[in-house]
Amino acid sequence: MRNFLYKISGILLSLFCIISIFFVSPNVVRSAMNNDIVIEHLRLKVPSQQRIAWIKAERESWEPWLAKKSGFLGRQLLWDEKSQEAIVLISWASRKDWKSISSIEISKVQKDFEEIARVSTGQKSGNPFPLIYEGELSPQ
Repeated sequence: MRNFLYKISGILLSLFCIISIFFVSPNVVRSAMNNDIVIEHLRLKVPSQQRIAWIKAERESWEPWLAKKSGFLGRQLLWDEKSQEAIVLISWASRKDWKSISSIEISKVQKDFEEIARVSTGQKSGNPFPLIYEGELSPQ
């Protein structure tokens, strides 16, 4: 019985891998093969008492917007307790996909983000989570 379960789980895993390949975007596969993938690297000042407000603002503004962008592969929201900073890593299929987004579009989403953040933090004006660093990383 045990051997049978191992064989079935192996078959199911193989089927899952094959099916997954068919659902991966051709852009993702092409970028991975060409090493075009680029990661946008951001650092924001996020005090511990406002961490939940930051996550809420990210999820209600940037997350849905990014999901609709061509070339967007995913992102990670990280937080460093010691430095009281958030690290956002956004993966793009290519630098061209990332940089083709207009600054007007980005400004609009940033405005939404700040508005949500101000409501959540009680801050009257400005950006509760200022950008400290913006850079670019290449997977190796």
